[in-house]
Amino acid sequence: MCWSATADLVAGGVITAVGAVTVAGAARRPRDLPMAALPVLLGLHQMIEAVVWHRDGGGGPATVAWAVIALPLLPLWLPAAVLCAAPPRARRRLLVPLAAGVATAAALAHALATGTVTAEIRGHTVGYSLRLPQAGLVVAGYFLATIGSLLLSGDRGLVLLGVLVSIGAAVTFALWRQEYVSTWCACAALCSVVLLLWVRRRRSSVV
Repeated sequence: MCWSATADLVAGGVITAVGAVTVAGAARRPRDLPMAALPVLLGLHQMIEAVVWHRDGGGGPATVAWAVIALPLLPLWLPAAVLCAAPPRARRRLLVPLAAGVATAAALAHALATGTVTAEIRGHTVGYSLRLPQAGLVVAGYFLATIGSLLLSGDRGLVLLGVLVSIGAAVTFALWRQEYVSTWCACAALCSVVLLLWVRRRRSSVV
């Protein structure tokens, strides 16, 4: 797959539209709304990256906005959203990825506030750079918060999303190690459309 400003813009628009339908479908289950809104967030994230492409990378507002969503926001949003939607029996164990998400988001927010994030166009991908102390520990916390919360959710649809995102993480890391953050976020955005089916299944169980 080749990424470009056009690809990010089109994919982001489609994913955001799917997300809007997903949010509308979850209206009767307020606890599902944070999870249902994930495709909207990730779709907008891809459209922001289209602006990064047009700016030829650098460290402008679009790069910072992209990094804020990808770094501190997602590891906080996702485990909190999963905790809201998960069955009661799973909520206690989900406090672990939520705690990891809070700590990881705090570390990444501090890194963004005290450092400079830059983007570099590298062929058909974008590489983002940010000096990050204890990078290995932060990355482990990030994965525990995001993928871990999905796999521990106790819900078939969310576990499926976790499996898909895990596979995407492995593939993108193997193919684009230096551009991993960008390519994995794009993969996660595409995978998030399965939440439309998740919401429809949840809605049918209420009726």
